[in-house]
Amino acid sequence: MPDIVEHPDRPYVGVRKTITMTTFGVVADRIAELIGWLAERGVGLAGAPFLRYHSIDMEADGLDVEAGVPVAAPVEGEGDIRAGVLPAGRYATVTHHGHPDQLAGVMDELLKWASGQGLKWDMTESGTTEHWGCRLELYQTDPRVQPDPAEWDTVVEFRLA
Repeated sequence: MPDIVEHPDRPYVGVRKTITMTTFGVVADRIAELIGWLAERGVGLAGAPFLRYHSIDMEADGLDVEAGVPVAAPVEGEGDIRAGVLPAGRYATVTHHGHPDQLAGVMDELLKWASGQGLKWDMTESGTTEHWGCRLELYQTDPRVQPDPAEWDTVVEFRLA
């Protein structure tokens, strides 16, 4: 069952790319690099690594996605690693236990639940593209500790209007 949570601004570092459904690795595989980059600078993580969906156009198979890692305080970026902030606000959230391939169904259920509750998203549409204020998948499980994706926990959070 989804919940609604309130979050303050959350600083992070991330790498943002335009991808397709078949090229997720271009951005998702950068999470380990981001963690290493922070470790080299003595900066610890302040939460779970994530993917942030800035825009989604399923008809054109185009996604503007960012891999990110939360930090306790802002950190200056370097190269294509940039500093950012997940915006404060109310988020509808649900936790999924299982393979990440099942997340599309989890997200569909969250969208249906929110619609049934009369909730509105921090999202605008332009043609076939959805532009999200903050739509996240937060990866709670360290794959070095639990290599079986069927045992992973992922929190899905969509910011409400």
